[in-house]
Amino acid sequence: MQLAMTYSRAIKFLQSLEDYEKSPGVAYSAVNYDLRRMEILLDRLGNPHKGRKTIHIAGTKGKGSTAAMISSVLFSAGYRTGLFTSPHLVSWQERIAVNGRPISQKSFARLMAAIAQHVNAINREARFGKLTTFEVVTALAFLYFREKNIDCQVLETGLGGRLDATNVVDPDVCIITSISLDHTQVLGNTLAQIAGEKAGIIKSGCTVISAPQKPEAMKVIQDKCSRSGDDLIKVGGDITWEPLDGNLKMQRFRVHGRLQDYVLKIPLLGDFQMENAAVSLAALEVLQQQGFDLKCTDIVRGFSGVKWPARMQILETSPLLIVDGAHNSYSVGKVIESIKKHLSYKRVLVIFGCSRDKDVQGMAAELAGFADRIILTGSSHPRAAKISILVPAFKKAVVSVETALNPGEALSMALSMAGPKDLILATGSLFLAADILTKYKLERKIGIRHLSAVQWRSI
Repeated sequence: MQLAMTYSRAIKFLQSLEDYEKSPGVAYSAVNYDLRRMEILLDRLGNPHKGRKTIHIAGTKGKGSTAAMISSVLFSAGYRTGLFTSPHLVSWQERIAVNGRPISQKSFARLMAAIAQHVNAINREARFGKLTTFEVVTALAFLYFREKNIDCQVLETGLGGRLDATNVVDPDVCIITSISLDHTQVLGNTLAQIAGEKAGIIKSGCTVISAPQKPEAMKVIQDKCSRSGDDLIKVGGDITWEPLDGNLKMQRFRVHGRLQDYVLKIPLLGDFQMENAAVSLAALEVLQQQGFDLKCTDIVRGFSGVKWPARMQILETSPLLIVDGAHNSYSVGKVIESIKKHLSYKRVLVIFGCSRDKDVQGMAAELAGFADRIILTGSSHPRAAKISILVPAFKKAVVSVETALNPGEALSMALSMAGPKDLILATGSLFLAADILTKYKLERKIGIRHLSAVQWRSI
């Protein structure tokens, strides 16, 4: 018999399961990530993941932004669209949304109650290992999407791709965003190895879209498409883009698609977001060719309305206060590149905190030549690196550092140090970005303020 469940009990049940997001370094193998137990659970639930258009997205950087852009355009065009992303910033509800609205606590609790009895039964037997937190919330997303009778589901992988819980779907479009060295202890030490795991979502019968990649990563993707007989669309070659103008609220650019050209505007900053938009546009054009009615006005409106927080998000302009969830040396470097290219400032203060499984030394090296002062901090997240681990890496990079007990204290320190023309960048992980956003909203009463006072430097 199905028991009633409150939202808090649903979260408690979810967190009682094995959670690899809190356990960096768990071997990424079929022993720990066995898709058969996921298939058993979904079969018991009536296979809710099947029977609808599916866009599946893997990659190192830009997965979430790309998924959010595609979802926003489909919703703008009148299609009921499910979006599944991870991790969340503040609430588990953020991971599952339909038409831009996160799942309600009531629906989350009700569906978890429906799943729990099956999870317990499968985990008691544990024929293929026990179901994990991520696997269960993925199944819950599929249930919710079926309940809402969506037309299309946009799914972001959690880790890797080949063994990811989302890789039970038969996708119509597969997207591989930018690949860089990350999770090397579980996915591999080379771009080719990591690309192999990401390309594991490619299945025969889909169209594959790849962001610009290093040659060794692109070769892996090309080889996989050749073996599966799938068409490969290369963004940066088949589809290109060029910046136009922008300010601190948005950036405008032109995308030369395969079907036509588009002038797009997005409220997301950073050159890398133009690349993500071009990747998204490539997927949307494929959907057009597969029968989706996506007018140019729908596409333009959808991109302009996309929401994706903690990605070069500007909270204040005097001083400039930016939060970004960059979590490896490549993505930190891209954020720095965009800031240098487009923003005017006097000094740079960085608030930094990351997961203990990340390349701290690499990120420290990127920040060393950029920041005038660095404040290192931890957070309450189980994966957060302790300050004692961070300090030696930054000292080795010849950076003068200070420390704060928590992100809230770090933000207060940075604001007290900064002059009106300085820039504060909080980066290193999404959970640091979430803590900074929460602290900012509490103290400043939510909102991005004074944006008209400073303009995004013209390109």
